[in-house]
Amino acid sequence: MASQSQGVQQLLQAEKRAAEKVAEARKRKNRRLKQAKEEAQAEVEQYRMQREKDFKTKEATALGSHGNLSMEVDKDTNEKIRIIQANYQQNREAVVSHLLSLVCEIKPEIHINYRING
Repeated sequence: MASQSQGVQQLLQAEKRAAEKVAEARKRKNRRLKQAKEEAQAEVEQYRMQREKDFKTKEATALGSHGNLSMEVDKDTNEKIRIIQANYQQNREAVVSHLLSLVCEIKPEIHINYRING
């Protein structure tokens, strides 16, 4: 009977060691899965950053040309405003004098369409 109980003890110990090995194998598997997931996540993040960088470069190129057009339009507009202001300053006195002469120098005349009934 002693050998049977010793055999049962050995079986229990073997079963316990097997359970420990299975548990350890599961832990290793979980660690590998976690590590693989982290590596994949890092790779995805790196890819996303690269694509975002490419997008920013293309966006800057596209908006850069648009920005240059906008600056050119602003420059042209400012130049036209400057020319109009210079013309205003140059012709202001002559226009005011002409308007004053038209308003102040009244020459009474009979209109050509006026008919005298007689």
